[in-house]
Amino acid sequence: MGGFFGIASYHDCMMDVFFGVDYHSHLGTKRGGLACYDESIGLQRKIHSIENAPFRTKFEHVFEEMRGVSAIGCISDCDPQPLLVRSNLGTYAICMVGYINNAEELIDQYLSFSGGHFDAMTGGRVNATELLSALINQKSSFVDGIRFAQKAIDGSACILVLKSDGTIIAARDKLGRLPVQIGKREDGMAVSFERFAYQKLGFDHVRELGPGEIVEITYEGEKQINPPGKEMRICSFLWSYYGYPTSTYEDVNVEAMRYRNGEIMAENDELNGHNENIDYVGGVPDSGTPHAIGYANRSGKHFARAFIKYTPTWSRSFMPSSQSDRERIAKMKQIPVRELIKDKNLLFVDDSIVRGTQLRETVEFLYENGAASVHMRSACPPIMYGCKYLNFSRATSDMDLIARRVIMELEGKEGFDHIEEYSDSSTERGKALRQRICEKFHFSSLEFQSIEGVIRSIGLDPCKLCTYCWTGKE
Repeated sequence: MGGFFGIASYHDCMMDVFFGVDYHSHLGTKRGGLACYDESIGLQRKIHSIENAPFRTKFEHVFEEMRGVSAIGCISDCDPQPLLVRSNLGTYAICMVGYINNAEELIDQYLSFSGGHFDAMTGGRVNATELLSALINQKSSFVDGIRFAQKAIDGSACILVLKSDGTIIAARDKLGRLPVQIGKREDGMAVSFERFAYQKLGFDHVRELGPGEIVEITYEGEKQINPPGKEMRICSFLWSYYGYPTSTYEDVNVEAMRYRNGEIMAENDELNGHNENIDYVGGVPDSGTPHAIGYANRSGKHFARAFIKYTPTWSRSFMPSSQSDRERIAKMKQIPVRELIKDKNLLFVDDSIVRGTQLRETVEFLYENGAASVHMRSACPPIMYGCKYLNFSRATSDMDLIARRVIMELEGKEGFDHIEEYSDSSTERGKALRQRICEKFHFSSLEFQSIEGVIRSIGLDPCKLCTYCWTGKE
């Protein structure tokens, strides 16, 4: 996915922006970038790959190379950014978080009505941020251009623009699928995906932008230049998986939501008599741990870490390019606590089950170390659709999703007409889905959180939440 951060100040802010961007490293693994404005130098920019090293190590010398009283930066899971653009709107830096589904259509339209061109990337692809800027440049002002781009894009785009006078323009995507938040300190203003990033730097939280809202930010304050819309569809996965434990979106904290989510799952298991013989409850991977703590607290079962990840040298299991190497490294990282595994009945809560590749390896590892049984709970419903708006659960085909593959095995394409039944554990189709996944991964039992349970644990009005990947409803 990705995240961004920016500051408009009356003195050099590069150190703060460095830390603010670094606090978004949990959101992306491919590119990191910074752009800044200094009155004597103008706009500057640096981009580095962060696939094999974290953001902070790639930008540790940035203070010797760049300086500015205003700066923006991003962690990206896709194309290099921020970009520096010279256009009819002037010279500016721009970055975005989101996804453009209709990129090819927009490229064709742009080339036909403008006679322009794009810098082609490997395979002929166009950088999505460059396409976004080309759309914005079709209008005579940033606000009109951003409105035009938001309307044209099928998908989502949260945007930061750093103008050549140091002003920052921030825009939340039209349905508010992702957050944009604003903080204030005596020496300036901050804008961020994650509010804890600027709070840690001494900024007070001011507010979140509304869906489609656009603001202009200087060190003196913020000015709204486009009002928010009334309709919102914020991504539910921000709480279930993507968000850092200290993150807060729409005033709902991630860690607190995960505790509630686990409690609700435990309540359901208790009603159905599914957790009676469990010795220990644990989380897998780390983002599953708070869901597991909530489950343990509600069920009265002991929470335990039956294995520990050795992360000092292998902090990321997804660093190598090949899947087989990633699986091997993931397995090498897991160090068992045999006293908590041997002859024990273990229940693990995963934040989600998408493809299940590494989960199979984990279960085999537990049985190899003497587990009597391994029960699995997913903190969200079965994922039935690849995300259309962000990069999470995005795949070349929905058939990469384990739930989809199992439905195909059980019933063929006709089964896709009954996805709602397969998601529901009380139906025959729902039971068959869970049983087949158990057989594939050697689970002693499996259950998924219900869509109602996720919504209840978040606590927002259901109409404000995006649940597309579970329900297919936009």
